[in-house]
Amino acid sequence: MGEQSSFTHRTTGSIFLYPVSEFFGIPLDQVNFLACQVFAVGAAFWFRLYLSPQHASTVVRHAIATLLGAFFLIFCFGWYSMHIFILVFACYWIMLNASIHNIHRYTMIVAMGYLTICQISRVFIFSYGILSTDFSGPLMIITQKTTTLAFQVHDGIGRKDDDLTAEQRRLAVRTRPSLLQYLSYQLNFLSVLVGPCSDYRDYLQFIAGTHIQSRLAESGRRTGGAGWGAEPSPVGAVTQKLGICAICLFLFMTLTKSFPIAYNTDAHFISHASFPTRLIYAFFSIQAARPKFYFAWTLADAINNAAGYGLSGVDANGMASWDLISNLNIWEIETATSFKMFIDNWNIQTGVWLKRVCYDRAPRYRTALTFILSALWHGVYPGYYFTFLTAIPITLAARAVRKNFRQYFLCSASVKLGYDMLTWLATQLAICYTVMPFLLLAVEPTLSYYRSMYFHFHILSILTLLVLPVKSSHPHKANHSNNNVQAK
Repeated sequence: MGEQSSFTHRTTGSIFLYPVSEFFGIPLDQVNFLACQVFAVGAAFWFRLYLSPQHASTVVRHAIATLLGAFFLIFCFGWYSMHIFILVFACYWIMLNASIHNIHRYTMIVAMGYLTICQISRVFIFSYGILSTDFSGPLMIITQKTTTLAFQVHDGIGRKDDDLTAEQRRLAVRTRPSLLQYLSYQLNFLSVLVGPCSDYRDYLQFIAGTHIQSRLAESGRRTGGAGWGAEPSPVGAVTQKLGICAICLFLFMTLTKSFPIAYNTDAHFISHASFPTRLIYAFFSIQAARPKFYFAWTLADAINNAAGYGLSGVDANGMASWDLISNLNIWEIETATSFKMFIDNWNIQTGVWLKRVCYDRAPRYRTALTFILSALWHGVYPGYYFTFLTAIPITLAARAVRKNFRQYFLCSASVKLGYDMLTWLATQLAICYTVMPFLLLAVEPTLSYYRSMYFHFHILSILTLLVLPVKSSHPHKANHSNNNVQAK
């Protein structure tokens, strides 16, 4: 009992909610995180209704969003939150003082360098992730935000419009932000703990109260609609997402704990269970690990929506979509019939960030550079690199199989259904095999797991690449798909 109490008490932030942690047997760092996010839902509704642009100035909205975000950081991480504040102010100093032609480079070097130093120290401070919600998570989001803004300011001030892509022109920031605008974008309570990273211009439109009108006008141009009258309410979308969160939280508290990831490397289990049994357990343990990600990202999305942020548009039938900054699509993930389909719907905004700051801008070696950036951003745990490196041959092999054989299974609906069921199973098993090191973190358990699996996906993917020709009618698109796998 004493050991459990000591474990649940461990946190770098406030111990105010320690009695709750002890009562439910949940680590205090998780209790603090959940309390802040639940409070953020209510604060977001209040922000939309009582601090709307009709009732409060943009200065007030910026200030309140910033102060609440700073409070969340201090409450959850205590003095470790200073790392986040240090990086935020260091990058703002660069934004004000650096040459506009180098602002993006300096910001990237400082942000990624500081994040990497903190990631290295985290290995020793938190002993391979004893704390499940430490300061490195928000620091990763801040790294995305500071670099995103630096590149967009560089595009808006330091480059000619003719040199920009259509997307870069749309997102370009034409003036350096004020300190309050900058702090609000970086530290606002809507996204400071989990993200997602959104574009600076979209965020300013949200604070100014023009976000929804802008999205409605864009939808009108796209669909030919004349208008939709009153602004769509986010209440329905928020309610649906909170319902998903409740289900995911229940699954996390029950299913996740029933299938611990570490059991995949248990010596007795490996030596006594058959290969099919080990394969099935690995599959279910990975499935059981997903609800915590679904919960965190869906709740973060709901918080932004509750504040009136995140409308992507309205279709021709007047149905509003609140998924502008969503980080995942659960249905597409669970029904994915290809590696690419899974990855394209997982950690979506991180993939967008990597594409915009690296892949679209690298003069050469785009895929390799994006892979390096993605790996460094995730951290220094060896398991991350095992996952990224394993994903490359599996992705290429899956693409080769699809391009060489898929056309033969489109002759009828029943045959295609059979093909889809087979590719769904293969995709889920491949994802399981690939991401296991990401959760195991260390070298020894990763190698123990892969030995117990006889390195079968490594061998099969390499043999496939040796036997099958890799067809690609759209090389740029293929490279980008591979890039997304490495990104997330």
